[in-house]
Amino acid sequence: MSRLQRTEGLSDEQSELIKLVRQFVEEQIIPVAQQLEHADEYPTEIVEGMKEMGIFGLMIPEEYGGLGESLLTYALCVEEIARGWMSVSGIINTHFIVAYMLLQHGTEEQKQRYLPRMAAGEVRGAFSMSEPGLGSDVAAIKSKAIAGEGEGGDQKWTVNAQKMWLTNGGSSNLVAVLVKTDLGESDSPYKNMTTFLVEKEPGFGQTAPGVTIPGKIEKMGYKGVDTTELVLENYETTSAQILGGAPGKGFYQMMDGVEVGRVNVAARACGLARRAFELGITYAQQRETFGKQIAQHQAIMFRLADMATKVEAGHQMMVKAARLKDSGQRNDLEAGMAKYLAAEYCADVVQQSFRIHGGYGYSKEYEIERLYREAPMLLIGEGTAEIQKMIIGRRLLEEYALKR
Repeated sequence: MSRLQRTEGLSDEQSELIKLVRQFVEEQIIPVAQQLEHADEYPTEIVEGMKEMGIFGLMIPEEYGGLGESLLTYALCVEEIARGWMSVSGIINTHFIVAYMLLQHGTEEQKQRYLPRMAAGEVRGAFSMSEPGLGSDVAAIKSKAIAGEGEGGDQKWTVNAQKMWLTNGGSSNLVAVLVKTDLGESDSPYKNMTTFLVEKEPGFGQTAPGVTIPGKIEKMGYKGVDTTELVLENYETTSAQILGGAPGKGFYQMMDGVEVGRVNVAARACGLARRAFELGITYAQQRETFGKQIAQHQAIMFRLADMATKVEAGHQMMVKAARLKDSGQRNDLEAGMAKYLAAEYCADVVQQSFRIHGGYGYSKEYEIERLYREAPMLLIGEGTAEIQKMIIGRRLLEEYALKR
């Protein structure tokens, strides 16, 4: 194992699981990632392999058929998978967030219905907050659910929504969707949002009555995984499909999911950065100029030192954020810092590796070209750098508030 990104204090079980995932990445992901990415092809065989390993149920408790692992273990596995191909880590990230939201906020009936099948990979999750004109302003969502007849879990709802940027939008069969449910009980927009659990068939077009997945959004990178829109047109459901059973809690449920998702994105950035460093330091020892390896030139050696330091720093920040969450402590500050730092450092490490490769880095024949197109997504996913700075800044002002 590389000296970089070691994690102290792991149990034998954790170490063995991460070793198994690393071996899977080396044998099943890295050899085919380039071909699948260039073809924008969904990695079906890789996903099946992850299902057999229990990856889809890593954090789902054993009582629901999962492995019952910690957020730290999950993040370290994601780090390894992203090192192989970031798109594969994206497939399990959104699934993981939906499973986490169900576990933390779902009714017992919802947990029993979905979690065992999610652990087996039979039910695959996606979640949906964003809309075409929304950006980071979640309070401005326009999608809406109107209450109809019935009471309790049988109360009917009609939902109309146009949502954007669903990872796993086509391949999933369960989507957690945030919409407005203005019942007049609060002036706060955040208390007038509800998360509905929408079941559908995998695929594109009309995937359930009132549910349409228009098709894949073409992207410059992050290929293979399907990113889509979601259109709900007079979609009919009941209160039994509201996450937790009661309206008005959706924003807080989503933010809880996004918070652990930020640790996940940090882990993905760490994995991608390590791969970029590995490619850079390998190429620097293969390429010669002026009679010696370019790694022996001071400029390149300094660049490698900077890259390695950033790879290590991002990893340690991510580990701290995951361990805080596992301990039951509030970690929004640390998760924001980890996501911000790891994503920014990842983009920089990838660019430096790209520069080490020179002209060959621009060729699709070399893996660094793919990483160069993938890294920017991590600057945006689960909140931009500016959003992370807002979160960090507010928490710091809470922590260091002057006593008057």
